[in-house]
Amino acid sequence: MEIALSPMEFARRARRLYPDCEAVVDGALRFTYAQFLERCDRWSSALQSLDVGQGDRVAYIAPNTHAHLEGYYAVPQIGAVMVPINFRLIPQDFEYIINHSGAKVVCVHSDLIEAVNSIRDQLVGVEHFVALEGTAEGWINYEETLAAQSPKFSAVTIKETDLITINYTSGTTARPKGVMVTHRNAYLNVMGTLAHHNLQPGDRYLWTLPMFHANGWTFTWINTARGMAHVCLRKVEPQGIFELIEKEKITMFCAAPTVLIGLTSAPVEQRAKTSWQVNVFTAGAPPAAATIQIVEGELGWSLTHVFGLTETSPFIAICEPRPEHRDLSAAESAALKACQGVELVSSGELRVVDEGGHEVAHDGATLGEITVRGNVVMKGYYNDAEATAAAIKNGWFHSGDAAVVHPNGYVEIRDRFKDVIISGGENVSSIEVEGCLLTHTAVQEVAVVGMPHEKWGESPHAFVVVQAGLEVSEDELKSHVRENLAHFKTPQWVSFVEELPKTATGKVQKFMLRDGQSGISRQ
Repeated sequence: MEIALSPMEFARRARRLYPDCEAVVDGALRFTYAQFLERCDRWSSALQSLDVGQGDRVAYIAPNTHAHLEGYYAVPQIGAVMVPINFRLIPQDFEYIINHSGAKVVCVHSDLIEAVNSIRDQLVGVEHFVALEGTAEGWINYEETLAAQSPKFSAVTIKETDLITINYTSGTTARPKGVMVTHRNAYLNVMGTLAHHNLQPGDRYLWTLPMFHANGWTFTWINTARGMAHVCLRKVEPQGIFELIEKEKITMFCAAPTVLIGLTSAPVEQRAKTSWQVNVFTAGAPPAAATIQIVEGELGWSLTHVFGLTETSPFIAICEPRPEHRDLSAAESAALKACQGVELVSSGELRVVDEGGHEVAHDGATLGEITVRGNVVMKGYYNDAEATAAAIKNGWFHSGDAAVVHPNGYVEIRDRFKDVIISGGENVSSIEVEGCLLTHTAVQEVAVVGMPHEKWGESPHAFVVVQAGLEVSEDELKSHVRENLAHFKTPQWVSFVEELPKTATGKVQKFMLRDGQSGISRQ
């Protein structure tokens, strides 16, 4: 009898093999795998008693807590669909996503109940509101319900093409789109990650990455597949991260470059240089060479650059280390690790193509768009056939990322196509200029966007966050770029800012810089 490829298989296996191993740490709370999965079963049973059936949507708005994590098992194992929502959004965004997804139940952390109450009368399709922590009038108490509920739920037959989650994109330029991820999508992303990264029972994972973001890059299920401990983190701040790494003997975490920058910029006395190996996955933007050198050189951690999108479940490429890379200098290694790398063994086929759909030369210079087809590509956008057709053409998902392929086959993103700056007829990669500026010791963070220019059409404008305690001038930064890149790539303007506008997952919102929505004006 065939068994569907589903992350629920990892829970079944963990229940048998790791019942007494620590599964979840959330502050003072600690659950073994037997306890954790029984809680998931109790919530599955409770949801069925609330008339939640196969295909029904259950929305979650919560930071990285044990109750949020339990949803990734309790909801899909009864055939329902998890809808994780970015908890940093505004109530109007909650309203749109909940209504668009058709969620029947909404589960909310206590800090966000007031925000949901403010739009509750507009959530006409929601039948039940659940307070994941604490109590609130008119809300189901999660913990009391679990305590009273039997762990016996009605088993259902799950097909691997069934939806496991609907993950909404950030919606920085338009309404969020609901990415439909299937059980098969998620399962194969887990297997691909495990094929490239050696994780073992006894490893301990710190939840620095939001669970709502592409299902925590599927580490919501990866950790359970290997009998690892999920160590929850409700607030991302460097000191707290370093403290937990030491206290909980963390061996693995994922982080956007902005989080790594915060860690490497923390006071030296806060940094935790461990006697054990700490592995870090980073994605969202190429990590700066200076950041890599601190992470690997000073902290002694191992950094792996991965690439993907919510629409690809999410990983489609990994900067895979090879034996010949061991002899690279620190600078050469940092440059390599900034590449997105090669396709995962289970993700499908990745190609960089020109406008005619032909694969570009592997010369490290010819620009094309990253496209992918295969096992991890989403089923489509929920209730949005037009957007689905625009993104998936002739079986290929078009990412919108402009990239080159090096002779060794490693893909390197140069920009989003919408962020390529055309100055005097020359293409300028904002990522290349940012990378150059980040090599300056005074630069902590930077974002480069194209701004209108009377002579050149548009020119680069750099928004720079300076390292604490250091000083640098606009002319000095311009000279630094001019000395290292072609002159036409030199920023026409440099603005010094305290912080860059970002999404909840750490991606810089360049449209806000271009449109002046960040409160910064061009000088």
